[in-house]
Amino acid sequence: MPDKSNDSPIEPKFDETIHAPVRLRICGMLDAYDKLRFDALRDTLDVSDAVCSKHLKTLADHGYVTLSKKAERGSGKGYKVTWVSFTDAGRAAFQAHVAALKQIVAGG
Repeated sequence: MPDKSNDSPIEPKFDETIHAPVRLRICGMLDAYDKLRFDALRDTLDVSDAVCSKHLKTLADHGYVTLSKKAERGSGKGYKVTWVSFTDAGRAAFQAHVAALKQIVAGG
């Protein structure tokens, strides 16, 4: 897992793209786990394939996540698994959004 610590303070910035509830949960999971399988995200979020795909596409279109398909080991049929991970820009945007939410909660 990469080192997520950063000596420079995070500038709070509210991000409408991340703020949608499903996308916020996706980003929270990616911040904690770095890389997740599509099916794990979908099942944890308890949403359909279409809903999960739509939100991931929005995050990908903004440069916040990358999606990659890799063949599953041991699958003779060439079954591909979609993996989701943060980009550096996505992680920074999420951390700035969380800082903005903390600022709001603190009355700022």
